Amino acid sequence: MSSARRAVGGSRYLYDSFEAAQARIDAQERVFEARKEALEFRIRRLEGALERVEKRLFLAVYGVAAGVLIHGALALVTAL
Repeated sequence: MSSARRAVGGSRYLYDSFEAAQARIDAQERVFEARKEALEFRIRRLEGALERVEKRLFLAVYGVAAGVLIHGALALVTAL
């Protein structure tokens, strides 16, 4: 028996629908929290993967730039 029933009194049928609705709302909140945690976990994993891809991309760009500079330096040395 809830405190609202004790304070006001009356039939249990008066409060049962509200208790069922509140239970449904509580269940939806728990589902929402579980989905939110799962989404945050996936976002963290995607961010980590994106950081690794960025590092690889910068390494590739710097490698190509170094190759171009070396090729240019070799061309200068052979021209002299």
